[in-house]
Amino acid sequence: MTPSEQADSQIRSLAWPMILANLSVPLLGLVDTAILGHLGDSRYLSAVAISSSLLAFLYWGFGFLRMGTTGASAQAQIKTARSTGLLLKALTLSTTIALCVILAGQQLGYIGLKLMNTSDAIQPLANSYLHIRLYSAPAVLATYVIVGWLIGQQQTRWPLIIAVATNILNIALDYMLIVNFDLRSNGAATASVISEYCGLALALWAVRAPLIEAYQKGAKQYWIAGPNAKQFLSSNFQLFVRTAALLFSFAFFTAQSAALGQNQLAANAILLQLMMVSAYGLDGFAHAAEALIGESYGRNDRVMLIATCRSCAKYCAVTAVTVSTGLFLLKSPILSLMTNLPSVSDLASQYYIWLIWLPIVCAPSYLLDGIYIGALKTGAMQWSMLLCVCVVYLPLWALTQQWGNHGLWLAFSIFNLARGASLAFLFGRNILRQTQAKSF
Repeated sequence: MTPSEQADSQIRSLAWPMILANLSVPLLGLVDTAILGHLGDSRYLSAVAISSSLLAFLYWGFGFLRMGTTGASAQAQIKTARSTGLLLKALTLSTTIALCVILAGQQLGYIGLKLMNTSDAIQPLANSYLHIRLYSAPAVLATYVIVGWLIGQQQTRWPLIIAVATNILNIALDYMLIVNFDLRSNGAATASVISEYCGLALALWAVRAPLIEAYQKGAKQYWIAGPNAKQFLSSNFQLFVRTAALLFSFAFFTAQSAALGQNQLAANAILLQLMMVSAYGLDGFAHAAEALIGESYGRNDRVMLIATCRSCAKYCAVTAVTVSTGLFLLKSPILSLMTNLPSVSDLASQYYIWLIWLPIVCAPSYLLDGIYIGALKTGAMQWSMLLCVCVVYLPLWALTQQWGNHGLWLAFSIFNLARGASLAFLFGRNILRQTQAKSF
């Protein structure tokens, strides 16, 4: 079997469970949006859109716990003690951060709602949603760590089981609490908290073997065998900065949408949720790249690394074109499913053209993120993201404000295009030059 054939086989094996797992996440968001979008009052949908954007800072902002753990786990998978030590250190870090989130999150959330131009009609609903969701911090962050560790170990079916089980439960609870008990946006928040703790229980079951072994043989020796604490924290901090900058771009988009009016905010929230479906699907190949690039980079196997990059790029490109085509052909039924509010539906239809081409524009950045995470080249990711936000996104938005929402979507689209272009430009120096050719 040639390196390309081997890479193709491994990618297919690893990617499909992650694609299904990833798709379950935005599909949950779509269910929330669809249920709230049919309540007859756009305040509930707008409140969840605003507060969810802030939660992205508090929860997704710590997505480095998954990404950093994946790269390190992939490079350490052949050393059992080192990979178990990594899991222990990452879980300790996630628990510490979660406690800080619970203590400080409520006040930060209140400030965040003010900064995001939240109207008086929406603020009480958004604040209540935030207050409930904060209690899931320990479950969310610990699950990030465990899922990242499992991906690095090339055990992608467990993340699928965890994600699907968690989100099916969440959808069922959504319907029961929002519709049957009439809890509306608070019902969506409560459903998420319950589901996230159930997901953590399942994730801990998935890694019970290394945790039990560490407990029986003494956690200290595994802790010492784990990655260097300074390097581990440095890599995670760089990923944190990168992720915070990315999430700022989404929060900024949501804040500017709110400034354009309640209905425009709701319409853009629907389009962003649809974008996330394609993003999470394409990320399945990025996750496969994380595991396989981490393994080949850790072994200093240049041939396999290049073969993996090419294979992932091929599958990612085909998927992006397929998704864009599907969005184009299914525009009417998709929007009808998302909301029955004419004012919101008409606005979403008006700006739907931006959604159609975003999968193709964003695909390179998603894939290159996975490659850089696998190689643990987190410094390059950090500076690339900061450059794209500060030099591309914000200036372009400022220059196109007279175009209203079209200008906002243009700035957001070019920002995502720049993300992929900058990482591609740095690829040779940061990835290829640091591996040596090896024969099979």
